[in-house]
Amino acid sequence: MQFLKRVAASAFALGLSLPGLAAAEDVTLNVLYNNPGFTKYHQPLAEEFQKRNPGIKLNFQAPAVDYNAGHQQVLRAAVSGNPPDVYFAGYNLLGELAQTLAKRHQITDLGPFIAAEGGKEFMNRNFAPPLAALGVVDGVQYGLPVNASSPIMYINADLVRKAGGDPDKMPDTWAGLVDLAAKIKALDPKLAGMAYDVGTWADDWLWQAMIYQQGGELVDPKTGKVAFDNQIGLNALKLARSFVTKGGQAQIEWQQSQQQFGAGLTGFMFSTPAQVQNVENLVANKFQLKTTTFPLDNKAKGGVPTGGNAVVILTQDKAKQAAAWKYAKWVTGPEAQNIIVRITGYLPTNIRATGDEYLAPYYAEHPNVATAARQADKSRPWGGYPGGDSVRIWRTQRDLIAGVMRGDLSPEDGLKKIVAETNALMK
Repeated sequence: MQFLKRVAASAFALGLSLPGLAAAEDVTLNVLYNNPGFTKYHQPLAEEFQKRNPGIKLNFQAPAVDYNAGHQQVLRAAVSGNPPDVYFAGYNLLGELAQTLAKRHQITDLGPFIAAEGGKEFMNRNFAPPLAALGVVDGVQYGLPVNASSPIMYINADLVRKAGGDPDKMPDTWAGLVDLAAKIKALDPKLAGMAYDVGTWADDWLWQAMIYQQGGELVDPKTGKVAFDNQIGLNALKLARSFVTKGGQAQIEWQQSQQQFGAGLTGFMFSTPAQVQNVENLVANKFQLKTTTFPLDNKAKGGVPTGGNAVVILTQDKAKQAAAWKYAKWVTGPEAQNIIVRITGYLPTNIRATGDEYLAPYYAEHPNVATAARQADKSRPWGGYPGGDSVRIWRTQRDLIAGVMRGDLSPEDGLKKIVAETNALMK
């Protein structure tokens, strides 16, 4: 991994000094992140950080397979009194994590560290308010945003044109997209018109997207119960069923779905921008690949859930906290974000990373990667559920959504079951 040759000797872009707090010397930080594939950027960034901070050693624990697994691992470790010093928490589970650990004084409020850097001015200089808010729980800034992604559309431009569509101007409503998918399916029985793999996705990101794009909410803050027990939830399930019945979606695992798209057998699919490079490699020269933003039926109030993770400090040791703060600033700074985005395709979480000295030239050369950044203004927090059982809730919801997509349940019956079981698990 080769870093840009422009680092100032006096400080990193976010600064690495913290007046008034314990010096970070000869400190080892145990760090846990999710997704083994993220090693490709965590490792080189850690190596560079340690070169610049010889008194700090980063000891990476074996990465958790996904956010759900990492969340459970940290909660178990906290019970035994041995959580990692630093953890990269999924946004959708950060609320549950912080509320659980704060009661035991096992998570660190970043407020004093931020105040020592200049407080609000520091935050505004580096993070757009919607992204900074992803690390806030109950008014406390527990995390800084590291990765951010919202679902985008991957387009087989050749198939779209053959079906009479325009890949540069895809339908901006879901009804219009399903109609186009049906036309693509009609070209050849071997084709899938579209793929929206909510029924096999590891977490509820794509499901939340179907609620948020209509301007809906997950949980009613007044009642603490499901907020999509209405036409919004029913519309989401009806759409999911229509993806199969009208759009010709294949009922396969999302990994297989991506392979099918890469083989030129799907008109368009929805996935994370982190898959851009993988998809480009799969497609190679088989067809023209394009990407575009996530369609919103509610243009005024609709939005997209922001997936990804925030770096949180769990250690309560003062010297380790000071070292962890340096690491948190480094990994969320513009130089590190420049590297992360180029490797993963995620949105940059630091606003300075989009400048000419960092990502602007890269985006000009790689428009498929730039797509997610074009919908940053529609970002909404990837929500969780109260009650500490978000992982189980999604697994239950996913089985029911998949049942609706297969036709085992009607959308009406599926919604009743999803609402009832979700409310029960939130108690």
